[in-house]
Amino acid sequence: MEHGVLRAGLMIFIPVFLYIMYFYFNDQLSKWRDWLTFETMTDFKVWNWSLLGTGLAISLGIGAITVVTAYFFLYEEYKKILHRQKIARMFISNRFMEKESVTSDSVWGISDKKVIKKKITYFPRAYYQVKKGYIYVRIALDLSRFQNRFLELGEDMENGLYCDLVEREIEENFVCFKFLYDVRKNRIPIKDVEVKNGSINLMKHIEWKFDELPHMLIAGGTGGGKTYFILTMIDALLKSGADIRILDPKNSDLSDLGEVMPKGTVFSKDTGIMMTLRKAVEGMLQRSEDMKKMPNYKTGGNYADVGLQPVFIVFDEYVAFMEMLKREDQMKALEYMKQLVMLGRQMGYFLILAAQRPDAKYLADGIRDQFNFRVALGKMSESGYGMMFGDTDKNFIFKKIKGRGYVDAGTSVISEFYTPLVPKDYNFLEEIRHTINTKGALATAVASGNVATVGGVSEANDD
Repeated sequence: MEHGVLRAGLMIFIPVFLYIMYFYFNDQLSKWRDWLTFETMTDFKVWNWSLLGTGLAISLGIGAITVVTAYFFLYEEYKKILHRQKIARMFISNRFMEKESVTSDSVWGISDKKVIKKKITYFPRAYYQVKKGYIYVRIALDLSRFQNRFLELGEDMENGLYCDLVEREIEENFVCFKFLYDVRKNRIPIKDVEVKNGSINLMKHIEWKFDELPHMLIAGGTGGGKTYFILTMIDALLKSGADIRILDPKNSDLSDLGEVMPKGTVFSKDTGIMMTLRKAVEGMLQRSEDMKKMPNYKTGGNYADVGLQPVFIVFDEYVAFMEMLKREDQMKALEYMKQLVMLGRQMGYFLILAAQRPDAKYLADGIRDQFNFRVALGKMSESGYGMMFGDTDKNFIFKKIKGRGYVDAGTSVISEFYTPLVPKDYNFLEEIRHTINTKGALATAVASGNVATVGGVSEANDD
């Protein structure tokens, strides 16, 4: 496969070229048989060189056009061949093979001279597979001296194949690298964002399973799409029936939700934010006691097992808030945060924390390690990526696309990420207002007895 693309092109070009040549010169073949018997220069002149040149040019042109056409119509097959060619050349250029010198007689047999040639005695076994939109590259772990280097090829192939490394898994006798090609195709519109079974889907192949991987950390500067991403999740979570608290110390975009959300759910002042954190911790601990008294509670179960709704605390500009506090208040806030991230999963209390830079100073004492789902949007510095994802060999590339960034979905593999698409005419305030009013009307109907609950689903009575 070292020259896979060239070989594939020639396999298409040569048959077409020969067919056109035969078709074009079919009538001349009998004459050419006679012309090939010329014995003098006079006979040589009977060749129609103009006809020959025209036919050759037409055959070359049609053959080339066929190859170009095949490239467009069979583009996916071309990419597969190109990927295999790149992988083969990677093995060769990195010298992941062994050779030995072989002495043989001269091929011409006219002398006793010996010829020394290089013969490949070892070449890595690798398998390339495309399945359900993913690319799988498996490299054999055969205890060769290159084995440790094989385990580290994920980053190289990610950049070389222009794919996104999703997962690396050690299988029996193989290391398997899982890639996603053209990640942007997996971007979803906001209408497709749903919350169900303790999970919210954010791309076709990425979902935040908050029941398993609690707490989300979001970083990104101005213009990176951070606010729209947060609003998208708030919109979806409210529609699922979740309880939400909004904390916006800078009194910016998220504070506008106070116009449409119930009183006591959106806070911008320091006192309100501290009160919310304190009450969240108290409510979480009280829920823990209440859950154990419920008849359907089982040891090891969580809030969903006993039919409780999750509680989300959306905290924007967390670092800016901490820097505004006095030292003693900072310690209180950190203690509240620590309890929420350490104990919140089982009781259904989840944090969505956003900041321009996730400064480790305000995420100390193991707090940051509890944020299992991390998203970095827009352009960030190397130190910023380091704060988000730790030490990594990931080659971070900035693309001027709103809502684009990188994500660690709890697998320790950093992938390219695109937030859900939001139409220009989408009005978050009106959508959230409608959701709140619908929930309020439903609650009123339940209280008045006009709604019957069947199998966990509310149904309005005809009267």
